[in-house]
Amino acid sequence: MKLNPTQIKNLKPEPGKKVTRHYDGNGLFLFITDKGQKWWRFKFSFSGKEGMLSLGTFPKVSLKEARQQADELKDMIRQGINPAMNRKATKAAEKVKDANSFEVVAREWFNVKRTGKAETTRIKEIASLENDVFPYIGERPISELTPPELLMVLRRVEGRGAVDTAHRIKSRCSMIFRYAIATGRCISDPCRDLIDALTPIVKGHFPAITEMQRFSELLRAIDSYMGTPIVRAALKLAPLTATRPGELRHSKWSDIDLDAGEWRYFVTKTKIDQIVPLPRQAVEILKSLKSLTFADDDSFVFPHISRKDRPMSDNAVLCALRAMGFSKEEMTGHGFRTSCKTEMLELGYPLQWLEKQLAHAPKDAHGRAYNRTEYREQRHAMMQTWADYLDELKASPNPDIKALRDKYKYRG
Repeated sequence: MKLNPTQIKNLKPEPGKKVTRHYDGNGLFLFITDKGQKWWRFKFSFSGKEGMLSLGTFPKVSLKEARQQADELKDMIRQGINPAMNRKATKAAEKVKDANSFEVVAREWFNVKRTGKAETTRIKEIASLENDVFPYIGERPISELTPPELLMVLRRVEGRGAVDTAHRIKSRCSMIFRYAIATGRCISDPCRDLIDALTPIVKGHFPAITEMQRFSELLRAIDSYMGTPIVRAALKLAPLTATRPGELRHSKWSDIDLDAGEWRYFVTKTKIDQIVPLPRQAVEILKSLKSLTFADDDSFVFPHISRKDRPMSDNAVLCALRAMGFSKEEMTGHGFRTSCKTEMLELGYPLQWLEKQLAHAPKDAHGRAYNRTEYREQRHAMMQTWADYLDELKASPNPDIKALRDKYKYRG
């Protein structure tokens, strides 16, 4: 007699038996354990040998679904296909498919091909993949990905205004596809068909405030910024150090000597060692921040809000500037460097000192051999005077720029 849903729901294990079988017909039966678990089983014969397959548990798999599965398996047998072997082959194919997903191949590429990159670069690369790529195509087999799918991912990045980031991600994905081709996981790179699909990158200077009256307004806005202490400290340090935003974000306490008032690190962009003099005001900001975060020497000075093993987001300073009323057309995190250089040239400081402070690479081959401590004492004095100048600049709502420049003019 065939089973029915109500009967199945009420079936209990028979006392004293570890398992009880209730047959529905055509090889399908319900297997009930002494603990009350109900399993669907399909018994079959193929080439004179008996076999059995599990079809799932009740009620997760209903009677109707179990019968449909049994009918499909019987059709396989009529076509000369062993259902047990077919299931093994399907599972094996799924494992291969999972092993060749875009995310698996991408992480393998990252671990094999990016080990020689600077840690800051590695953090940026894997973060961009984890945030902008894996959530959308990470589980897809890399061999099945198409140009339109990849374009959809890149359009999301473009949509938030990050055109340059979209191009970098496309380049990164292309390297992953080429690695997959070399290791036999796919046969083509869909990124090649997206050459003209993305918005072109418009090259130009980073927006920066070079008019000191407006810059004084920015300094006062930073002092009264109500965001997190970490972001506020980064904003305060940007004009006091004139370092690149990425260098500031990735700084670690082990790089900073508060007693000597120096921050040392390797500049991955220009491949030089850099010493940044820290004026008294910068040291005070850092000491206050360290006591607030209880950080150890291996910690990031500006940790991510939710991941202490990562630096602060590169959007944190940008978002703060927008919140304070400074648009992307007026000021950026990188713009502090331009603001500082422009005004310090106005104050009469030698270009060579400023170029060294900004960690710019020398233009000629011979210059690349210069000592990393070049202009060290001069730059200590320069940056302290600059910090004092900024203090006076922001002290008044209407500073006398001409008088301040005359007071802090470098006269050799």
